[in-house]
Amino acid sequence: MVYGPAEQHLKENFLSDMAHTCSKEHLPYIIGRDFNIMCRPKDKNKDNIDVKWPYLFNMVIQSLDLKEIEMHGRYYTWAGCGNNHTFEKLDRVLASIEWEHKKPLTMVHARNRSNSDHTPLLWNTGASSDIKQQPLFKIERGWLIHDGFYDLVADVLQSETSRTTAMENWQN
Repeated sequence: MVYGPAEQHLKENFLSDMAHTCSKEHLPYIIGRDFNIMCRPKDKNKDNIDVKWPYLFNMVIQSLDLKEIEMHGRYYTWAGCGNNHTFEKLDRVLASIEWEHKKPLTMVHARNRSNSDHTPLLWNTGASSDIKQQPLFKIERGWLIHDGFYDLVADVLQSETSRTTAMENWQN
């Protein structure tokens, strides 16, 4: 999940980091959530758009061969406050070509916004929900206070050196 900076002076480093990290990835991947950058003028319900960031964002997307997964349920994902509402599409899900080939049924659904100015997104890969196919990830709260838990996790993460990218290490 991504949270892009809202501050203008941090956006260039964010896009550079995204391009660098994703360009080294060899596994199928999906990246999404709040990029805090629009892609096109229609991503805002008003005309005052700084075209610099959408231009750079689209260049990164294009250079990485990413495809935006169509969102169902609504178009705008962020709402400004005040009397003269501003609506923008700042949240999206992008997939590598390898992801698209492996999970072609992936869909994104915009949920109802409640306490946030952003719309929650639900990603669905289209895979069967039969839990016998893949075990669920589980964590018990009690493990977090168990003596040695954090050391065990650190040891496991540090011992994983056979992978070439951070994404492979995380997935493993």
